[in-house]
Amino acid sequence: MARRFDGKRALITGAAGGIGVALVAAFRAEGAWVAALDLEAPDSGDCNLAADMGSDADVARALAEARGAGGAPDIVVHAAAASVNAGVADTPSADWLRLYDVNVVGAVRLIQGCAPAMRAAGGGVFTFLSSINARFATPTLAAYAASKAALEGLIRTAALELAEDRIRVNGVAPASVDTDLLARNFALAPDPEAARAANVGRHPLGRLGTPEDVAHAVLFLSSADAGWMTGTIVEVDGGAGVTRR
Repeated sequence: MARRFDGKRALITGAAGGIGVALVAAFRAEGAWVAALDLEAPDSGDCNLAADMGSDADVARALAEARGAGGAPDIVVHAAAASVNAGVADTPSADWLRLYDVNVVGAVRLIQGCAPAMRAAGGGVFTFLSSINARFATPTLAAYAASKAALEGLIRTAALELAEDRIRVNGVAPASVDTDLLARNFALAPDPEAARAANVGRHPLGRLGTPEDVAHAVLFLSSADAGWMTGTIVEVDGGAGVTRR
């Protein structure tokens, strides 16, 4: 039985994180050859790469290695992200610049590095991971939230610019996803269990998201089933965006 991505090549950044691991596994299960990229090379892909998404040289080198190992990617997923826990006034300017460089300009580097081959091949797909925080005031994650809002603007503009080349550009905006990173944030609270329960309570469906919830949405957007979707931000948030309670 044919799988959705048989014969396709995917590049996934942030591949060592909780969501990234699920993305790599999901794409490979659907037949894709996967180049997995993170700050340190993961061990889950068909080709495993180390690169800083805030570095022109690193990204260019990693893309060249991916092309040499398996060919130019048909599908690119940018799940890598930088973040700091701080507000507007107490986030140093260097941190603002770093977050924008990884979260937003990192996506630009991927477009500039991968779109030409997609154009020559007759099409391709980019999916960028945004966040529910792009749409709501988030005082404790000011720079992260602002960078994700900028990323969503980039998604819409890139989708329009690349549409004639049959290159689709979409985003997925999760709310709280049950990863090790989120668990570490709960552990910093005076009462970690109460912090977790309060967070769960912000999601009308009554649970945190899973990495697989996000991966399913990315798989759909990357597939032919979403062939008439571009410039779209899919909210995978358990209903949290409806109420933001």
